[in-house]
Amino acid sequence: MNEIFIKRPKGATKNKRRVGRGLGSGRGTTAGKGNKGQNARSGGGVRPGFEGGQMPLFRRIARRGFSNYPFKIRYTTINVDDLQIFGDGEKVTKEILIKRGILKKRCGFVKLLGRGEMTKKVIVEIDKASGSAKEKISKAGGSVTELRTPKPVLKRKKMKKTKGEN
Repeated sequence: MNEIFIKRPKGATKNKRRVGRGLGSGRGTTAGKGNKGQNARSGGGVRPGFEGGQMPLFRRIARRGFSNYPFKIRYTTINVDDLQIFGDGEKVTKEILIKRGILKKRCGFVKLLGRGEMTKKVIVEIDKASGSAKEKISKAGGSVTELRTPKPVLKRKKMKKTKGEN
């Protein structure tokens, strides 16, 4: 039995560029680092955001007050016309939408929006729904139940008591 050897096409693999290996290599002497200076030294260079001693951008811009951004709840959206694949009287939940391939497994919270028309009577149980989506489904004879969206739990740091406090 003959073994089959598959060769790589010519030029598919290249040797790693070896810098700083003598004058004849073409990348000797300064090894592509230029002449002298902070960046030519071993361990040299500046940290990210360093602007040569000028007050860096992240310190120039004011940051005041509280931002709610880290606690923002993001929804994956689906539309009323996406529910047309379901039959009359069928129940629609997040798990069923994942099984049918409408949603991805890691979709988080789901919101139903009102694009399209609804002709079938479906029972929808979903995290959130827009007013127009509820209206269209109820006109078709179906119903929408909004599941309560759990709010994120904030962990508060315990303050240490100072000597003067009881």
